Amino acid sequence: QVQLVESGGGLVQAGGSLRLSCAASGSIFSINAMGWFRQAPGKQRNLVAYINRGGSTYYTDSVKGRFTISRDNAKNTVYLQMNSLKPEDTAVYYCNIYPPGNRYWAQGTQVTVSS
Repeated sequence: QVQLVESGGGLVQAGGSLRLSCAASGSIFSINAMGWFRQAPGKQRNLVAYINRGGSTYYTDSVKGRFTISRDNAKNTVYLQMNSLKPEDTAVYYCNIYPPGNRYWAQGTQVTVSS
């Protein structure tokens, strides 16, 4: 069985911080790289960051230097620390394996950044 549950979203002012968590079950963390994705209303879902099994990371240019992705394989959890948040970061944030394919999408967690 595979289950992903995102949490940690909320409403923050520009310049603030949030830490998102994604708890998983099954073998997903032992086998796959993990990514965070986001989707604003009416727009495509896009990759934000991913972390592979060896700990190497990738960030999209718009979040580089502000966001940090990490994983704890013992806890089957992936995190996204978001600092210096901007209004354009407002979106629903999802975690999934990377590359994501069509499976394992959960409900996401809403992040809203006010100006």
